[in-house]
Amino acid sequence: MSFHIGIANASKPRERFIPNPKLRLLDQVSEVMRFKHYSLRTETTYRQWIRRYILFHDKRHPRELGAPEVSRFLSHLAVRGRVAASTQNQAFNSLLFLYREVLGVEFGPLQDVDRAKRPARLPVVLTKTEADRLLAGMTGTFRLMATLLYGTGMRLMECVRLRVKDIDFEANQIVVREGKGFKDRVTVLPQSVKPLLQAHLERVRLLHQQDLSQGAGTVYLPYALERKYPNAHREWGWQYVFPAASLSRDPRSHAVQRHHVNEQGLQRAVKDAVRLAGINKPASCHTLRHSFATRLLENGYDIRTVQEILGHANVATTQIYTHVMEKPGLGVRSPVDP
Repeated sequence: MSFHIGIANASKPRERFIPNPKLRLLDQVSEVMRFKHYSLRTETTYRQWIRRYILFHDKRHPRELGAPEVSRFLSHLAVRGRVAASTQNQAFNSLLFLYREVLGVEFGPLQDVDRAKRPARLPVVLTKTEADRLLAGMTGTFRLMATLLYGTGMRLMECVRLRVKDIDFEANQIVVREGKGFKDRVTVLPQSVKPLLQAHLERVRLLHQQDLSQGAGTVYLPYALERKYPNAHREWGWQYVFPAASLSRDPRSHAVQRHHVNEQGLQRAVKDAVRLAGINKPASCHTLRHSFATRLLENGYDIRTVQEILGHANVATTQIYTHVMEKPGLGVRSPVDP
């Protein structure tokens, strides 16, 4: 398999945002990414890979380089760097963005690229008992967040970035905005979580009212909505469900706002709970999503329904959970069992 950068339809040239040529290259990358509404996390990652690519080729400008140099860099990552397949793909996507969106250059297949091997691994899944023990070892807001991960199948950052307006208590559902692939989807709101979540939101509302009384109370809005709706960034519905403990300065707009809670706190809390519960599996926040999907299939839900709830683009991704169910597909019984 080879990487390929090509034109989808040669008869219809792609429209692109032209960055300010007076800016440095990496600043041009940021300008284009912000125009296209990429997240700050993605912007930082892409800039890092592009910088590594330039340094790898002795600080030559990417306009002087092409497909052979991209191939060499990607092969170096796989052979010398021994990076994972996902990491190599991330580097490729960064360079694809650089050439296509920033420099306006298209080139064909990358030849002779050593691909990082993608091992065929099954997802780590907790049994129901293990998941209950893990959650029992957590307290406070982090326990509520972990329960939502397990009860809704949300990804870590989807939970962290959840807004008040996207929880529908009457319909018992949560709208996940801009999940993987910039897609929205709907997932279930667990009945058992509703009272805890409502009580949590009452505390968050008081915090928001306190911020407003002190001249703050604003929140980051995506896609220039702040200019279109000047007061929306102060409205209750746009606030984060899990806000940070203190105000911070937005690195792009420089506005002092209350951002969402740092995801690393939840990651550490889950790791601590795994050790406390004596679970001998490399479990993480994403393990709770895997466990959610497996429980649904074990309970007889159609795989297409599970695919839609998880937001998988391909049903083959969802089918992997059939291999880790407690009662796999055909209910095969071992001949050594009585």
